[in-house]
Amino acid sequence: MGKLWDRMQEDLELKGLSENTRRKYLAEARRFTAHFMESPEHLGTEKIRQYLLYRLKEEKVSTSTMACAYSALKFLYTVTLKRSWEIDIIPRIKREKKLPVVLDREEIQSLLDAVEKIKYRAILAVIYSSGLRISEVVRLKVSDIDSKRMQIHVSNAKGAKDRYTILSKTALHLLRKYWIKYRPKDWLFPGKMKGQHLSYKSVDRVFRIFKEKAGIAKPASVHSLRHSFATHLLENGVDIHHIQLLLGHRHPETTTVYLHVRRADLQDISSPLDSINKNS
Repeated sequence: MGKLWDRMQEDLELKGLSENTRRKYLAEARRFTAHFMESPEHLGTEKIRQYLLYRLKEEKVSTSTMACAYSALKFLYTVTLKRSWEIDIIPRIKREKKLPVVLDREEIQSLLDAVEKIKYRAILAVIYSSGLRISEVVRLKVSDIDSKRMQIHVSNAKGAKDRYTILSKTALHLLRKYWIKYRPKDWLFPGKMKGQHLSYKSVDRVFRIFKEKAGIAKPASVHSLRHSFATHLLENGVDIHHIQLLLGHRHPETTTVYLHVRRADLQDISSPLDSINKNS
């Protein structure tokens, strides 16, 4: 099995998929193999169907996890094993369209105030103030911070694209305090292992710890900071096109979801019940 996973890893890298996507695809492929205790080379369409139904009905995983499992197995069979994929026999699950969880400005401030360690306060501040994904912030290098132009260079982001996003003055102040204390040389936020960047799990764990400490009850994740960045820019009057560029969205439709969660428009609308019961 080792050779098969090595080959899949190489195929994922040649495809140019992100480190996070490669990790998830390999984990799903290994989970599929462990489920049947047999090599995927000996498993056909019916087994794939059984496995996906098991994940959906027995494990009751989310639609996003189901979509990842589907994509991972499709990649394994069509690219690595060079087998056909009978799409009609194995339909793809329709993903739920949920509105993003957005933190208000007071909640953002409470979160940052709860973080005592300058390293993690700087990380969370950069994610929010620049609209970064967790995979992007951990892979930042010292050279990506351009304090003269007040920009951050995001390299090889989702979709293998580079982009620039804004650098907050407040975040830059935190980064300078962080740099004086830790003196990072290559990775801006290095991990425990020499030569490696900080792990996704470390940032996720820190966010959850201090979200609870700040008393935030919303079902927010680290990614909610990116959602909050986009929503707050929209509320401040920044046009949707510029927000799309800052976030690195390929399609404008992806960015327009924030039109549904901004507060400014909703606050200007009165319920018809209030007009009926003015004198009550």
